[in-house]
Amino acid sequence: QVQLVESGVGLVQAGGSLRLSCVASGDTFSNYAMGWFRQAPGKEREFVGAVTRGGASTRYPDSVEGRFTISRDNAKNTVALQMNSLKPEDTAVYYCAASRSSFMSTIMATTGYNYWGQGTQVTVSS
Repeated sequence: QVQLVESGVGLVQAGGSLRLSCVASGDTFSNYAMGWFRQAPGKEREFVGAVTRGGASTRYPDSVEGRFTISRDNAKNTVALQMNSLKPEDTAVYYCAASRSSFMSTIMATTGYNYWGQGTQVTVSS
């Protein structure tokens, strides 16, 4: 069982930056690929970034490519999401998640994840 706790609740103006962090506990962190997802009111949860177990590979959707960066520190059991050039449409609840899969195609989808954090609100004002 893996517990995930996000931090970094933020209200930021458009064009600003925000860093989210997620701390994992309960199992060997390096056994899991990690991802970030977001969900805006009335919309489905969507993928915003993933990193493989060792941190060598990352993937992003076009909507955040070049603006968001996911990173992990296996020594500290943490995964972070650095968000730059934020837009009002980035407003959502952001979730970190852990996956036992080692396949990038799997960890780009919500169905590929075994554990989820409780979510943290990010609001970008125009």
